Amino acid sequence: MNIAIIHPDLGIGGAERLIVDAEVELASHGHNVHIFTSHHDRNRCFEETLAASFAVTVYGSFLTRHIFYRFHAVCAYIRCIFVALCVLFKWPSFDVVLADQVSVVIPILKLKNSSKVVFYCHFPDLLLAKHTTLVRRIYRAPINYLEQLTTGMADLILVNSKFTASTFAATFKRLDSRGIKPAVLYPAVNVDQFSQPNGYKLNFLSINRFEKKKNIDLAISAFAMLGSPDVTLTIAGGFDERLRENVDYLEQLKVLAEIKGVSKQVKFITSCPTAERTPFCLSAYALYIHQRMNILV
Repeated sequence: MNIAIIHPDLGIGGAERLIVDAEVELASHGHNVHIFTSHHDRNRCFEETLAASFAVTVYGSFLTRHIFYRFHAVCAYIRCIFVALCVLFKWPSFDVVLADQVSVVIPILKLKNSSKVVFYCHFPDLLLAKHTTLVRRIYRAPINYLEQLTTGMADLILVNSKFTASTFAATFKRLDSRGIKPAVLYPAVNVDQFSQPNGYKLNFLSINRFEKKKNIDLAISAFAMLGSPDVTLTIAGGFDERLRENVDYLEQLKVLAEIKGVSKQVKFITSCPTAERTPFCLSAYALYIHQRMNILV
């Protein structure tokens, strides 16, 4: 089959890891896969996307990501709509189009009746956005409405866990009442990368984007409570210097480590490649991840 994948920004993160793994696996089964995105920084991406066999086309990188550090959601919609329009008018029909994260492109993609559209919902965006003030609620109202409306237009909706599926039903009640329920497709893990044993060291590891919603503060605060100089904490994750939140939050975390007295035991690694990340995972005593709740595994 000819498969297109539309992703907002092909950088480094959990959503990007899923998309890259999906492309590699689908291609290994003989499918022709092409990824379309609004941004692909070859210096800040997963190594697989640099291979000649990995088809990536960028449209709209000139479009802004924000307006005076505001209106990120609107700008993301505009960028993704531009990508979808380019795919619609510049490319022949695909058998399947996978829209990732941003659902507003679905009605555009369905203009070609020959294509089936699959939407992958990592988590309802309206739950991740702030609604703390009247102005924010007014701003988000049409965006939230469009998210639910366009999500329901997909031929198939996928989510990453049963937890997200239940959250989807509770959030998009109109879709749930119409019998529209997502299927669960768990993100894949390449277990072969962990086949080689690694030297043991008492180290805690946090792998999250440098965003406030990931609540990495908790990892540092909890680590500081150990009070042991013989353990370390490695904080690694997706980092984009173009994003003000990433830059500011990293500095806040460094300050917190200083305040807690563990700055010499905490190591920050931004956008580390797979070759560096795998040894950290192998040697970690515990792993801290976040998804609307804090999980220590």
